Amino acid sequence: MSGDERFGLDRRVRLAGPLTLDSGAQLAPVEIAYETYGALSADGSNAILICHALTGDQHVASAHPITGKPGWWVRMVGPGKPIDPERHFIVCANVLGSCMGSSGPASLAPDGSPFAMRFPVITIRDMVRAQAMLLDHLGVGTLAAVVGGSMGGMQALEWAATYPGRVRSAVVIASAARHSAQNIAFHEVGRQAIMADPKWRGGDYYAAGDPPAAGLAVARMAAHITYLSEEGLTAKFGRRLQGREAVSFGFDADFQVESYLRHQGISFVERFDANSYLYITRAMDYLDMAEAHGGQLANAFRGTATRFCVVSFTSDWLYPTAESRRIVRALNAAGAQVSFVELESPFGHDAFLLEAPELNRVVDGFLRAVA
Repeated sequence: MSGDERFGLDRRVRLAGPLTLDSGAQLAPVEIAYETYGALSADGSNAILICHALTGDQHVASAHPITGKPGWWVRMVGPGKPIDPERHFIVCANVLGSCMGSSGPASLAPDGSPFAMRFPVITIRDMVRAQAMLLDHLGVGTLAAVVGGSMGGMQALEWAATYPGRVRSAVVIASAARHSAQNIAFHEVGRQAIMADPKWRGGDYYAAGDPPAAGLAVARMAAHITYLSEEGLTAKFGRRLQGREAVSFGFDADFQVESYLRHQGISFVERFDANSYLYITRAMDYLDMAEAHGGQLANAFRGTATRFCVVSFTSDWLYPTAESRRIVRALNAAGAQVSFVELESPFGHDAFLLEAPELNRVVDGFLRAVA
């Protein structure tokens, strides 16, 4: 197997479309940025689609082109790991509405200027439809598995509900089938921080080259708190001061946790677009998979042949175990084959991105079993 076959980095395809969205709008053409690892088997049976979270991207196992950091899931994806390019043909696409090469608000509209807020509002299901177009282009008919954490898990569920004949198995990690009032509330705080920044300019900030960095940084800081846990924050920072012996009686970052959050906000604006943040958080807020099925989540999966693996973490209060159990109950009611595990972790929602040997064992065992 050649290097090019195993690592197709930062590819982009322009698909004629049109893609009809849940809003009724149509998008054409549709650009999708993606990466592939490994090679598709002769019988096409080894394809795995990895779906990324809100601020993720297609660089699942390769260095990020802006930050230079390793891929966001190198703990899970790579030679000898649960999702292995020696065994699997791995596809990871930047979601519709994002800013790493797929069609989104920063993309050029037919008039040659960025869409900005003229870009149509999207849903998680719209993201999945765009991914299906990409897989058609790549010649992938059936997926051995769709795997994702957080918003990626939402996409995995939508894949199983929208294209049940194309998905043999789905791994749903630290996720939910709907956004709760609390989830929506946190997202609205972030959106308002962006839109209150004078540099947002109603979304038309691209020509000025001066984006609403302060607003986006605050949005990231607020969201990042929800990705952690009180136990994890206390263990990592406590009330320790940052580079000083006593409080300053001012509003600099006296505490280590303040400095940490400010760093997270500043570094985020270097790689993400503020308008994309608005669009993707809105897509997540609109998620309620039971709504289109008479309020019964089980009806979204009735008669499915897809096998499911659902994973939650004890300290995740953003998408708590109760949300995973709701998914499992619905799958059981639909007659689906489903495995469920709650893993111990002090790291909150972000646990699925961190060193988690138990998660690796669960995913590896499940994928080998369904193969």
